[in-house]
Amino acid sequence: MTENATTETAPAAEAASEKRAAVPLRKQLRRLATQLGPWRMVATLLFLTVAVFVARSSWDLPLAGDAERALYDSRASMMAPHVDQDPRIVMITYNDQTLFNTGIRSPLDRTLLANALANIDRMGAKSIGIDIVFDSPRPDDDVLKTQLKAMKTPTWLAYADQATNQNTIYFEQQKYLEAYQAEVRTAKTRPTSVRFEVDEDNVARKWPSRPKHLPPLMSNAMAPVDKAHADYQGNIRYLVPLRADKNQEVEVFNNLPIDIFGMPMDDETFAAFADSVRGRYVLIGADVIDTDQFITPLTRLPDLQSGERETMPGLEVHAHMLAQQLDGAWSKPVPDWALWSLALLVVIAGGLTSLIDLKARWVVVIFVGQLVFFLAYPFWLQRIGVDTTDLPAFGQALGWIFGYAAVGTAARTIGSRQRAFAQSALGKYLPADVAAQIMRDPDQLSLHGERRNIFCVFTDLEGFTKLSHATTPETVARLLNEYLDRLSDVVLGHGGTIDKFVGDAVVAFWGAPLSRPDDGPQAAAAALAMYEAGEKFRIDLAAEDVPPLGMTRVGLHVGDAIVGNFGGEGRIQYTALGDSMNTASRLEAANKSLKTGVLISAEAAARAGRDDLVPMGRVTLRGRAQPVDTFTPRPDLSPEQRARIADMVKAHALGDKNLYVTCATALGAEFSHDTSILFLIERLNETESGESYVLS
Repeated sequence: MTENATTETAPAAEAASEKRAAVPLRKQLRRLATQLGPWRMVATLLFLTVAVFVARSSWDLPLAGDAERALYDSRASMMAPHVDQDPRIVMITYNDQTLFNTGIRSPLDRTLLANALANIDRMGAKSIGIDIVFDSPRPDDDVLKTQLKAMKTPTWLAYADQATNQNTIYFEQQKYLEAYQAEVRTAKTRPTSVRFEVDEDNVARKWPSRPKHLPPLMSNAMAPVDKAHADYQGNIRYLVPLRADKNQEVEVFNNLPIDIFGMPMDDETFAAFADSVRGRYVLIGADVIDTDQFITPLTRLPDLQSGERETMPGLEVHAHMLAQQLDGAWSKPVPDWALWSLALLVVIAGGLTSLIDLKARWVVVIFVGQLVFFLAYPFWLQRIGVDTTDLPAFGQALGWIFGYAAVGTAARTIGSRQRAFAQSALGKYLPADVAAQIMRDPDQLSLHGERRNIFCVFTDLEGFTKLSHATTPETVARLLNEYLDRLSDVVLGHGGTIDKFVGDAVVAFWGAPLSRPDDGPQAAAAALAMYEAGEKFRIDLAAEDVPPLGMTRVGLHVGDAIVGNFGGEGRIQYTALGDSMNTASRLEAANKSLKTGVLISAEAAARAGRDDLVPMGRVTLRGRAQPVDTFTPRPDLSPEQRARIADMVKAHALGDKNLYVTCATALGAEFSHDTSILFLIERLNETESGESYVLS
């Protein structure tokens, strides 16, 4: 009948659990507002305010700013458009081979540049941008100056000043540059700013600002730009080449060595190279290792194929900016009000998530959904052309975590107060560990038990009844409480459950309500420790003016029992019922007859994990028909002594009388003052092989 009742209550318990889970958020928020307390409420609100600030301003915070930049670079790289080679722009560069061929490194060979400009000018380029700063003299300056003055194609010369480039150009260099450009300036040849701005980690992510005293930026100078974006300072749109095949890719911008254009050309050669220049924007500059190289979002991480960290020539950065301007691919900034709104929303989402009280699968769905949102939406914004250089993606994730932690901590504070109150109330009539489990699973208060394999311990204090008649009730209560406190500490210290106190006796068990792998060793260790605690109590009591006490007797057995809450609706007790409990009680009582302090059944000894157990023979306990093989812990004996006692008991069980007599005679002489061993020999002498000694 009990089993059926248990089965029937399972669906009801599940339904009750689901009903408990559906706690409205409104109710939880009201509980926070009314029960949190003013100081904790202020602390929680301050923490939430900090969370909103972090979720909005993480780009400007230490470490968080580094994470934001790394996340942006991953977005810019993964979402960068994959394109064929741009037919509008061509780069003509001094490369390392050029420097080797000319034997001139710095300043660059200007005769070569003059010859190249002469050919390019005749080839019909749309516009020419020269990313070379002429800030120091060379012997062939006049050749280049003459050619610059003769240019018919709009030609833009790189300009930089000390105010905006303190570490790259000095006062004397700037004066020389200004004089040089003033001398060659014509209606077609004019200066252009080649200024870049990099972030704290030296990565070029954004278009630079345009100070009023500088000439127009190279991209703005070479091609028309609408007024709305003449001062655009958003992200640079970097392009990625389409792969022609598995091992080859075509560069986004055609990059030709200046050597080709600087050499004398016949008509056929001229015509062949003119097609690569005619009608195009021509960018001339250096593509040399360790010179004018920049880290970009595309090159910030090591290349997946080579494993090396690459850089991009400044001339190529200009090319990407020019292509972005020609395409009108201006990224749209996220308004400041939208960023603050997002920050507030993610913090609120984190706080509300900490309060969800649903089934595990729905909790997982909500968490995974928000995780996907935080990971995916910045990439989606990058894909649709939104400027995410100011989007605090990492900060929003931190803000969510802070919101979750702040509200969750506040909720747990209230919950812990409620649990402490309830557990305190339960603890007045239930063991503390049982009360804790009931707090986790209230359905265990139902009036039914379950079958468990448990280790049962019974104790009894010899002589306490005599003491209680010989002294005052107050003294009896004080001594009893002290004694029970000591034994209770032993039980709890070894992970046991205290079932009950019966006068001076303690009843405890291991294996319920929680079962652990070391229940057997812990129960056996506790049995011996309880005996030793009783002996210590006897010694301490010698100073009291009370009758002396005897030893604390302990019995330990393992077996099945029904464990659970028993009683009526008005009063219940968590206890264990069954034959194993009775056997442990009989073992405790048998100590008096067997002259021992601790008796452990063979079943419990097999799982005790101890090597100091000595067999005490087979006995039939009072009121029991089934014999029990008994053991007692004797850590005071040597392993050799324990082995000889075991050999004697084994010889008796096997019917080897000669060996038994030899062992018994030797042990009787050796343990002439050990009453438990002497009585063991006496019992074995009175029984035949395999028989048990019946305790009357």
